[in-house]
Amino acid sequence: MPHLMISAAHKSSGKTTVSIGLCAALGRKGLVVQPFKKGPDYIDPLWLGQAAGRPCYNLDFHTMEGREIVELIARRMAGADIGVIEGNKGLYDGLDLDGSNSNAALAAQLGAPVVLVLDTRGMTRGVAPLILGYQAFDPQIRIAGVILNSVGGPRHESKLRRVIEHYTDVRVVGAVPRNDEVRIEERHLGLMPSNEAEAAQARIDRIADHVGANVDLDRLLEIAALAPPLPEPSPASPPPPVASVRIAIARDAAFGFYYPDDLEALQAAGARLIPFDTLNDPSLPPAEGLFIGGGFPETCMERLEANVSMRRSIHDFIQSGGAAYAECGGLMYLCRSLSWQGRRCEMVGVLPADVQMHQKPQGRGYVRLCETSHHPWEGGRRGVIHAHEFHYSGLDSLDRTVRFAYRVERGYGVDGRHDGLVFRNLLANYSHMRNVGSNDWARRFVAYVARTAPSREGD
Repeated sequence: MPHLMISAAHKSSGKTTVSIGLCAALGRKGLVVQPFKKGPDYIDPLWLGQAAGRPCYNLDFHTMEGREIVELIARRMAGADIGVIEGNKGLYDGLDLDGSNSNAALAAQLGAPVVLVLDTRGMTRGVAPLILGYQAFDPQIRIAGVILNSVGGPRHESKLRRVIEHYTDVRVVGAVPRNDEVRIEERHLGLMPSNEAEAAQARIDRIADHVGANVDLDRLLEIAALAPPLPEPSPASPPPPVASVRIAIARDAAFGFYYPDDLEALQAAGARLIPFDTLNDPSLPPAEGLFIGGGFPETCMERLEANVSMRRSIHDFIQSGGAAYAECGGLMYLCRSLSWQGRRCEMVGVLPADVQMHQKPQGRGYVRLCETSHHPWEGGRRGVIHAHEFHYSGLDSLDRTVRFAYRVERGYGVDGRHDGLVFRNLLANYSHMRNVGSNDWARRFVAYVARTAPSREGD
């Protein structure tokens, strides 16, 4: 199972664009590429998954144990020719001083060779001490190659190559020239998601053309083959049970932040997921449960407001006791109104609060939560739940009588102390959950939907 890590000296080095191009270019060679993304992230994995033609899975030390990470990689690599792991931030960056949750720690745990993407703008001879320093900082990390990014032209590339060959033993795997035509638009939470970007596949194709023409893909495959064998994955899980409940799930340009293994866990627990479009569909599909994940409702607020029948359908479903779960963008959509850049739009209106977008993040990073007695799902979790949040919005005019499902020990949530608004059979939080061994939220939600759903005949 050949695999490698694509990392960088610092964030915004262009490694995501390079990783997207590599996934697509390797796929063009007839290889089955399995992408992974280090850390909590929805946007980059959407692009990586579309480029590879396979779902991209997240690897996160905060929400997962080390054995879970290795098991996930081994299981998802089944049937793949190469695994491409994109790091987050820089190779040695992380929360802890000892680097225990860094990209380097993940590479060391897997024995994965590392290819550094280096932003070479304004750099010539200085590239050598940078590479040498990264090699010397942790001898356990095998930096097997570098990809020079944002190269100014043939002369610049030639200087960089000569310097690297003279001072280091690291192989230059590629030199990617600056090209604004392959740049993915960014906004306040990072790259624009591929579920929003028009002609996303055309953009991926251009990136693949550009990266594929300037990176030695055969050398990259040789580097990936240096990785030690992964352990045999656990025996395959039994097939999912016959769906016991139907859960309508928002999948459109406004809402698209879902971890693929969370969706698989919902199905394994007995849910049949029925996608719907909050922007264009007139109403919810027939279902016993509702799931609205994260996204960017603020960029679609006028269209969300204009679809009055959908807002009424969701409002009536929740008011009548339908079981529902929402995260971040979904929470925002369920409030009374959403205000951004001087505009205000009506939203669903089941949660007693108004949403205001701010210039700076209100909650950002990892969170630690403890469940309160108001949490509606059975099988309560004792101890700390590890999750993450990233939102520029806050809630105004929140009804003081509202109940909260979580006490925030680290992070911000709704007000710095609480998260998880509970209304009838709805749970809505700013925090994003991850279905892992220590937090099997998917099974609990499906069981809650089944318990609260009215009896029905047929399908």
